[in-house]
Amino acid sequence: MEHRLKVYMAPMQGVTEAPFRNLFDKHFGGVEAYYTPFVRWEHDGMRRKDLRELLPENNRVGMLVPQILAGSLEEAELLLAQILPLGYRRIDLNMGCAFPAVAKKMKGCGILPFPERVGEVLQVVECHPEVSFSVKMRLGYEETNECMSLLPLLNGVKLACVTVHARTGKQQYKGECDRDAFRRFADACGHPVVYNGDIATLEDCERLAGCMPELHGVMIGRGLLAAPWLAAEYRAGKTWGGAERYARMRLFHADLFDHYAQTLEGGEKQLLMKMKAFWEYLLPDADRKLHKKIHKAQKTADYTDAVSRLLSGEE
Repeated sequence: MEHRLKVYMAPMQGVTEAPFRNLFDKHFGGVEAYYTPFVRWEHDGMRRKDLRELLPENNRVGMLVPQILAGSLEEAELLLAQILPLGYRRIDLNMGCAFPAVAKKMKGCGILPFPERVGEVLQVVECHPEVSFSVKMRLGYEETNECMSLLPLLNGVKLACVTVHARTGKQQYKGECDRDAFRRFADACGHPVVYNGDIATLEDCERLAGCMPELHGVMIGRGLLAAPWLAAEYRAGKTWGGAERYARMRLFHADLFDHYAQTLEGGEKQLLMKMKAFWEYLLPDADRKLHKKIHKAQKTADYTDAVSRLLSGEE
């Protein structure tokens, strides 16, 4: 039987929020689980916005995995005290965020060169046997071999899976992924391993499944934002026609636009800023002139006209 990888949606701050996830699942689907952008402890608690994003009544996807950013066991416990009462029993530990402001505080991928700090955060797994934990990380912060020194710690606790972005934190999203380093880690890891990094096409998914039969799944971020049908096509084992892709994009965009038009309180300017953020990733190979008009639009009428024209065609 053909090896089919599970597809997970990677979290992206300011983009893969609850409305986006709900409507993506409605119009495209194919995703096994959706991971939330990380939540963190700030001064005296979680941000209200972050807590609201996690409320069960605001989420309609099949499986949602809250992701927490913690640099210590204490921070992890404070966050779980807010999240677990909402009913979640699957939590992801973020050790992969490469934003310099986060990494410099020895959080996200900035924690990776410090095994003692990683070990402290992982203690939360033992403290909560009722919760299924996973880890999202990178190969390292500065060097790709940093992940290898963490294997005894990772293999020493029970994890649902370990997702690895095959770059270092210093690379952020630049340069090539190091799949050889990823494979070395995956071969020595005692948990199901998920690959993350530069997955943009159906062929990318099939190639990974073919060359890494032991792989548990793939986590896709920018690739799903650029081509929202990717996970559904991979699950079905065939591509959709251009007409179907664009028909679903029109419905998805219309629902997303309507939602933010009704809920954002900042008027036309805030609405356009919110919607333009999605076009930083959506359909990068579509008409460049219309892409430019979308980003330059100052009125909703100009924005919706440019979007309508772009989504009326086929690739």
